[in-house]
Amino acid sequence: MEQTISNEVALRIALASRVLPGVTIGDTIDALQNYLGDRIDEEALKKITVTNLKTAFGQTYDLDGEEDGEDAGSSDIAAYKEAVRILWGETEGEALPPIEPYTEGDMPGSVRVAVASNSHEQLDGHFGSCLRYLIYQLSATEMRLIDIRSAIEADRAEDKNAYRVNLIRDCQIVFIVSVGGPAAAKVVQANIYPMKKTEGGAARERLAELQHAIVTSPPPWLAKILGVDEKHRVKNYKADC
Repeated sequence: MEQTISNEVALRIALASRVLPGVTIGDTIDALQNYLGDRIDEEALKKITVTNLKTAFGQTYDLDGEEDGEDAGSSDIAAYKEAVRILWGETEGEALPPIEPYTEGDMPGSVRVAVASNSHEQLDGHFGSCLRYLIYQLSATEMRLIDIRSAIEADRAEDKNAYRVNLIRDCQIVFIVSVGGPAAAKVVQANIYPMKKTEGGAARERLAELQHAIVTSPPPWLAKILGVDEKHRVKNYKADC
């Protein structure tokens, strides 16, 4: 059975990948598995050193700073050292927002919304490349962040878009900065409504706009999600909302 990477470990891997030149998140996961095996957790990450991380990436690096018989660039070595510190959890990094308690049925008349995010509680991610999805339960009067789902393992999936869709399949709506045509088709086929907000912004601010629409004049697609009878879906809808 394949191990699920925790949010904390996923965050460390994602941040470490950002500081390594020309390295993707998938590359980093593969390199870590080369050295650690399938089990990648906080304890295992503490075993990583600069030497074995570079070796896992298929490079050689000795303690004198020589790589493949030539002096390694100081910026390259510095990047690997920073990546190792991140993997160890020794840098401050990025704090994820707290998850709020939720039990099914707590919020009658609510919808579940995924937000594509790369940083804290921001809508700033593309569907096919965001680091995580923030999952909110949203009603006319309340908004709760009920889950944070790492998407870094999508990079290793045979069908990356399908993996991401399955990750948020219990949601009715997904907010994204951008989404490609094939990915959008898979999202719609899963009965998830994509809301493209190219300007991005604070997730709760964008969700507040949706909340306002629920209260005032939900468009027909939203009224359908909310379970409004078909003949009443356009009754109070204003096209300029």
